[in-house]
Amino acid sequence: MKLFLREHLLLIVIQFIQCALLLILFWLDGYRGIGVSIYAVFLTFILLAAYLVYRYISRRNFYQRIGTPMESLDSSLEITESAPISIALDQLLFSQYRLYQEKLQKAEERQDEHLLFMDRWVHQMKTPLSVIELTAQDLDEPESSNIREETERMKNGLNTVLYMARLRTISEDFQIKPVTLSKLVHEVNQDNMRFYIRNEVYPQLKEEKSGITVETDEKWLFFLVTQLIQNAVKYSAGKANQVIISLFERSGEAVLEIKDFGIGIPVEDHKRAFHKFFTGENGRKYRESTGMGLYLVKEVTERLEHRIELESKVSEGTTVRIIFSRTQNLTPM
Repeated sequence: MKLFLREHLLLIVIQFIQCALLLILFWLDGYRGIGVSIYAVFLTFILLAAYLVYRYISRRNFYQRIGTPMESLDSSLEITESAPISIALDQLLFSQYRLYQEKLQKAEERQDEHLLFMDRWVHQMKTPLSVIELTAQDLDEPESSNIREETERMKNGLNTVLYMARLRTISEDFQIKPVTLSKLVHEVNQDNMRFYIRNEVYPQLKEEKSGITVETDEKWLFFLVTQLIQNAVKYSAGKANQVIISLFERSGEAVLEIKDFGIGIPVEDHKRAFHKFFTGENGRKYRESTGMGLYLVKEVTERLEHRIELESKVSEGTTVRIIFSRTQNLTPM
């Protein structure tokens, strides 16, 4: 209604001016029939009101559509009415919708090509790294350990790049199934054994209840736990020699907790710890920090519909929990 009045405001003002001018002309011409003049003005405004009412009723759908934000892109394909201006609006929205879809499809094709390239590139890079690792085994110490340490860092970096590239299509990559947490933790520990030895920080698994099983995607959960454990070990090296991994139930929910006794995270960095590219005070001390690890952990956790908690105190350590809801907790009572 507001849009309709704003569009016809000039017509109403002109009508007022026109009536005033007619009354002035009649008066100057010597006509003094005020009653007739007022009646003529009244009829004029009655006709104007009738015209505006008809105009609004016949164009109501048109004005409502223009004045109401679209809830989805498909709303632009709705037909308003048969009036010429409504038909023109429908054609314009349809052409814009088609143009948008074409551009969106091209952008998705470019992103798919980029994802495919990154996927192949990462796997191609892993092959020469494996060859370098095998070659390094024939070298004397400490050169052999140094080379393998650097190749392992490169592998971790490549995995981060790969998972970051796959994040956009993560919903298409899900394979939800029952996963036994203790088994998955053992696999993560086995995969990171050399990382533990090199940093002289070792994991300790504590199960308050054996056989805790959750419904999740095993591959992505493996990535989450690996990221969290590597962070815990990296920021504990030289300060503590263990990381505690606890599996327990809390209020019907399953909890996977990773606790370290390292340098901790300053209070002012807690809220931003999961932000993209945020490294904080610790990141300035540890130059290897990219600010992407915890961001990916947060994003993947939310996509899997799990929750994540973080507690930390400087010089005392950090505790991170992945929480699986009651419906995701398949552990027998």
